[in-house]
Amino acid sequence: VLPVMLQRSLARGWRAEVRGGDPARLAALDQRLWTGRDDGFLPHGLADAPHPERQPILLTLAPGAAGGDNRAVLFLVDGAPFDAAEAAGRARTALVFDGHDPAAVDAARTAWRAATAAGHTAVYWAQDAGRWVKKRESGG
Repeated sequence: VLPVMLQRSLARGWRAEVRGGDPARLAALDQRLWTGRDDGFLPHGLADAPHPERQPILLTLAPGAAGGDNRAVLFLVDGAPFDAAEAAGRARTALVFDGHDPAAVDAARTAWRAATAAGHTAVYWAQDAGRWVKKRESGG
């Protein structure tokens, strides 16, 4: 689902940051974004590569990456932690996780509580019979 969400972000004119929690998985995502679509690739680069500020999609491992401070949307994957204060400066922050992984679900619940306690609107989407369905929304 991440490539679809990234494509939609770019279509809105948003620059995106994808923050991962595992260097090997971030490298695999980098490769997938170059080769995964029949109609082209999603323009992106790694934060430790030259000119990260020029990348429409920036792949990072930590907050504060060069070129990451001007991104409208932040995608957190592979256990990258949520920070409610950082989310306040973004148009969107999305936590993408495996709903079949109990540890990931617990982390998502903790992030939900932190987001709502900080006054953010939180929305939970899940796959249901092959479709994405909004399961819950909490005001901001």
